[in-house]
Order: sequence, then C-alpha cells, then structure tokens
Amino acid sequence: MFRVVIPARYAAARLPGKPLLPLAGKPIVQWVYERASAAGAQQVLIATDDELIVSAGHSFGAEVVMTAANHASGTDRIAEVARSRGWAPASVVVNVQGDEPLMPSGLIRQVAALLEAHADADIATLASPITAVSEFLDPNTVKVAADGAGRALYFSRAPIPWNRDGAPAGLASQRDLTGARRHIGIYAYRVAALLRLAELPVSALEALEKLEQLRALEAGFDIRVGNAAERPGPDVNTLADLERVRAQIAHGSA
Repeated sequence: MFRVVIPARYAAARLPGKPLLPLAGKPIVQWVYERASAAGAQQVLIATDDELIVSAGHSFGAEVVMTAANHASGTDRIAEVARSRGWAPASVVVNVQGDEPLMPSGLIRQVAALLEAHADADIATLASPITAVSEFLDPNTVKVAADGAGRALYFSRAPIPWNRDGAPAGLASQRDLTGARRHIGIYAYRVAALLRLAELPVSALEALEKLEQLRALEAGFDIRVGNAAERPGPDVNTLADLERVRAQIAHGSA
C-alpha cells in the first residue's frame, strides 16, 4: 500500500495562484487530487502553505494539511507531512506535483509498485522514450540514464546518452536517439529516505543543473527508473501551458 501527497504552493513565481486556476470548471489541484484518488492509494493528502488552497480542497472533499511557508521544494513539504504524521520508515509515499492535472492514475500506481518491487531501493521514478531531436536538445526536458538493473546513473538537462558518431554536422544533426529517455517528474519514496533527503544540503551537481534528484544520487541513494506505461499530459508552469491543457481537455484527449 502507498500514500500520495500533493504539494501545492500558492505563490508560484511564474504563475501565482496556479493550483486554483480554473481548468474545465475545476481548479487545477482538484484535477490532480482526482487522478491521485483513482490510483488506489490508501490515503491522498494535499500539502499547502495557503488557506485559499485549504478552503478549495475542503470544498471538493480533500484532506488538506497546512505546512510551513518557507519550504524550498515539494519534497521538503511532503517530508514535513510524513514527519508530523509519524509514518513508518519503510512505508511508501508518492509525490504527485500540484501542477500535473493530466498525470494518469496508472503512472501513480506504477511508480509506487516499482519501489515496492525493489526492497533495496530508496526512490522510484519513471521515464519515457525521446523520439525527437528537438526534445533531446531542449534543456527544459530532463534526461535520465540508468544501468541495466534500472538504477539511475545520472539526470541532466544536457542530451544524454550522446552518440559521438551520430552527429557529424553538429548537435542538431544527431539522428541516433538510442537510449534517450525523458524523465517524468513523479517520485515514490520510502519515508526513511524522504526524511533523510530533506535534511541534506543542496549538492554541487544539484546546484549546477537545478535538479533536486541529483542531491539524492550524490548522497548514494538507490533510485530506480521504470519505463512509463503511458505518457502524461503536460504540466502547467505558464499561461501557455494552461491553454495547452485546456485545449487537450476540450478535444477529449485528456
């Protein structure tokens, strides 16, 4: 069994009030909550720092936890919830970001099952194949490389793995995307690992790439990466993203 915590911060830098923005008649955070609730978790919580989100969550029947306003990341917010609730160290909690209204319920189940299947793993996450050179070269698309057992070796904004002989005319001429996978930002944690991670300082590689998962790798955490059974819809970071999701829902492809 597993739990889901949805970190939802009101004061997002690029899109303030993002969790409450309307999407086909419901706030974004309600879409996320409903997807998580359909995943078979034993408990789904919203963790926030704002009373408006608390009120909105209660209006659609969610359990909402008020957390500190100074958390640097959703991971820290979830760790506060796990610590205050006294969850067992070996139990599993899934982080579903509050800006992922089209995250499939099946992927939430999948990432939890992946961690449960590997007793020695600390964290599990998912990835999907990259099929376009433009996506491969895009620094906003996080890439992941793993070993044969599915243990993460590295996460990067750079194009990895790179075929040295596949791009004779420069970066944009790369035509061999063998092994290239886009990291999907959903995580399952063992609570003990989550609490330990939240206590660690920002690591050197994390500071360079602005990728929190590198802190875990540098600290020796075992992160398992699975091939996502389906590709999630886009997350919402800007108004353009929101319009893209609205269009996807309107066309019945959500």
